[in-house]
Amino acid sequence: MESSILAQDERYLLQVSQLKSPEMVFSVEIIPTTLTFVSLPSKTCNKGDTELMAAMASLFIKTPTPSHPLPKTHRITFSTVSPISYSYKQKPIRISCGLIEPDGGKLVELVVPESHRDVKRKEAMRLPKIKLSRIDLEWVHVLSEGWASPLTGFMRESEFLQTLHFNSLRLGDGSIVNMSLPIVLDIDDSQKNRISGFTSVALIDSSDNPVALLNNIEIYKHNKEERIARTWGTTAPGLPYVEEAITGAGDWLIGGDLEVIQPIKYHDGLDRYRLSPSELREEFSKRNADAVFAFQLRNPVHNGHALLMTDTRRRLLEMGYKNPVLLLHPLGGFTKADDVPLAWRMKQHQKVLEDGVLDPENTVVSIFPSPMHYAGPTEVQWHAKARINAGANFYIVGRDPAGMGHPVEKRDLYDADHGKKVLSMAPGLERLNILPFKVAAYDKKQQKMEFFDPSRPQDFLFISGTKMRALAKNNESPPDGFMCPGGWEVLVQYYESLAANDSGLVPQPIPA
Repeated sequence: MESSILAQDERYLLQVSQLKSPEMVFSVEIIPTTLTFVSLPSKTCNKGDTELMAAMASLFIKTPTPSHPLPKTHRITFSTVSPISYSYKQKPIRISCGLIEPDGGKLVELVVPESHRDVKRKEAMRLPKIKLSRIDLEWVHVLSEGWASPLTGFMRESEFLQTLHFNSLRLGDGSIVNMSLPIVLDIDDSQKNRISGFTSVALIDSSDNPVALLNNIEIYKHNKEERIARTWGTTAPGLPYVEEAITGAGDWLIGGDLEVIQPIKYHDGLDRYRLSPSELREEFSKRNADAVFAFQLRNPVHNGHALLMTDTRRRLLEMGYKNPVLLLHPLGGFTKADDVPLAWRMKQHQKVLEDGVLDPENTVVSIFPSPMHYAGPTEVQWHAKARINAGANFYIVGRDPAGMGHPVEKRDLYDADHGKKVLSMAPGLERLNILPFKVAAYDKKQQKMEFFDPSRPQDFLFISGTKMRALAKNNESPPDGFMCPGGWEVLVQYYESLAANDSGLVPQPIPA
């Protein structure tokens, strides 16, 4: 052993030792501690041997206490000849410079090269055809860009069962990636009979245009009750995604490898915001991001959200990162009827940037194309996993993520804290740093959104989403400092358009 460094704080002791050179193999000993995935700021990558060890020790000390416990003493070895890596309990975890690797090691992008598209269109004309619903098309979009990497298409039965029962997939090399939601395509009896004898089918849109080929197909039983029970934890009537996409679905599922003929576009004025994982990674690299923290939402941004996002960036800077970049990532697929539509949300988000609530220099606004399930702790794993594939190594999670009210009883469907707890333990998400929300509320004394202070609870006002929507519907103003004026005006305009529509008038189109 040529050198060693000892770092310590009130939470743990970290010893970093160089075991041998020239291979630069190091030992890391944690006595006792907890450990989670850490992405080193890129500035540490070119330091000398001793400086590198010191920087690593310092970074571990600065990292907030995570949730995966280690034994009292745990020794890890790694070499800097190849990407620095270690494993714990047979789960591969990497400490790396730059953007986090996609699940499976690479993005699985399924759009065929432009030079092959005419050939694939002609091939599609000769095959049995399956017409895609709007939600089916959204899933083709998700798969085609690699959000669900390493999936290569709609799930076959083995992938479907692993997803339902384990919330993860075991890859050929034995490694585990998270996969908590089934990404499947249903067919009925007549379609199944028509496909019989074929190994490929064509997928077409509502206008009968070929969208993709599904190759090496496998057809298996669609047990709807099991799927619903395992995904939502209930079979109660009234679940929005179930009523939209499962109740009337076929009794069979068809899986296979996708070849998507051209990039999915919606021609709704918002396609420029729909950046793929590879495009987002390129954007983060252009901005020299050494950390990416993702924030998903399906509601308008208020100043409490902004407080959480700006505070997260502050915390990352304190941890040693030089340029953390926010991925503000509203969900753009299917949502339930009473959610604010995507076009209005995007207009509101732009006003938040224009009004300076968030800094455009370190914020990337993009649309996540996935449909919304409202499946609570099960679904939030999918939301987190997909952001790994886009390059995010930090994920902000709040109260009751992906939750909803019980469709029958007057209560929440899920425990409000279970989402963040599940994320901290979920298989295949060990590389992702989970950042739980602090509770933000309206501080009546300071007249702005602030983190809740339990020593003076009488000074805080909690404005729920329901209350916010009610104020906007009635054209009432929220307290000063709750939301930027431009953003609030967009919300009021949306509810005015609904009222105009109810009275028989056509709502004015909004600029994208």
